[in-house]
Amino acid sequence: MEDVTATLSKPALKIGPYEVDPPVVLAPMAGITNVAFRRLCREYGAGLYVCEMITARAVVERHPGTMHMMAFDQGEYPRSMQLYGVDPKTMREAVKIIVGEGLADHIDSNFGCPVAKVTRKGGGAALPYKRKLFAQIVRASVEAAEAAGVPFTVKFRIGIDDDHHTFLDAGRIAEAEGAAAVSLHARTAAQRYSGKADWSAIARLKEAVRTIPVLGNGDIFTADDALRMVAETGCDGVVVGRGCLGRPWLFGELEAAFAGRPIPEGPSLGEVARVLRRHAELLIQHDGHDKAMRDLRKHMAWYFMGFPVGSELRRRFAMVSSMDELDELIAQLDHAAPFPADALGPRGRQGSPGKVTLPHGWLNNPDDDLVPEAEDMHSGG
Repeated sequence: MEDVTATLSKPALKIGPYEVDPPVVLAPMAGITNVAFRRLCREYGAGLYVCEMITARAVVERHPGTMHMMAFDQGEYPRSMQLYGVDPKTMREAVKIIVGEGLADHIDSNFGCPVAKVTRKGGGAALPYKRKLFAQIVRASVEAAEAAGVPFTVKFRIGIDDDHHTFLDAGRIAEAEGAAAVSLHARTAAQRYSGKADWSAIARLKEAVRTIPVLGNGDIFTADDALRMVAETGCDGVVVGRGCLGRPWLFGELEAAFAGRPIPEGPSLGEVARVLRRHAELLIQHDGHDKAMRDLRKHMAWYFMGFPVGSELRRRFAMVSSMDELDELIAQLDHAAPFPADALGPRGRQGSPGKVTLPHGWLNNPDDDLVPEAEDMHSGG
């Protein structure tokens, strides 16, 4: 209860003109945080829900798939979008399109992706090492967004690896260039999603960045984790990623925890089945039946994590092709099975740490502002 009291004593999280209460942000995840999943999470609790990552170049070129990904639910406010880009000019142009056409109320930026296809070209978590280029991108984006009163925020990692930390410089630069908030995934790119997040880095960033909110990300799998992160680091809010996979009700638990209310008990298997079916309905509304069924399959293992669901039934859920089939499979579950303790904890991709692939000579000069060739990736990852 001490952690709850400490949390409640902090001022409300504000990102630009928007109060985020509870101070919880859904991290954009490729192939996950589409309009259907965001709606599902919002049905459990308030917060700021960010859409899948969009590439700046795809916005400028008006790629049809990207424009579809930029859809928001009628009740979604503020509409939050994450942009990826490596070129100040393209980022400025993309932000101008977004704010000029009223497509979003908040824009985040992705400088945390550790994937080799991104870092090998100087994008994602590799880019903040180039301090001048990073500053130019943030400045160009902020200038384009602020004319419409749209806050621009920045997300990054601790650095490339243990020998090349960039987060303190990145935080100070983002603050100086007018970002409305920064968020730190407390891992290096070399860690990817493995090991433990180093929350002490969030505390150090909070000490370095004084005039805008600092949000923490990494290893928030329960409401208690979120309260503990705030208490231990002093951060202004939390960003939840893998912890909500197959657990959209986590946002209800977070809302209760930050309000000082008892955290609801985890759902039974029957209740999880109803959530799963609701997820399917929302996906169909957004993407049509066939694509919705294909998309739903990857969520099955997360929904059933820790529950007594036999291997053959799991296999059939993972191959589901229609709502009728889904209902038939749901009927075979033990609806009374209680929420298992081992359903808590890490979920989603973890992988192994490894050397970060970078462009030749990337580490030679951190003040080189040459734009890398890293913009030919697709929206969503």
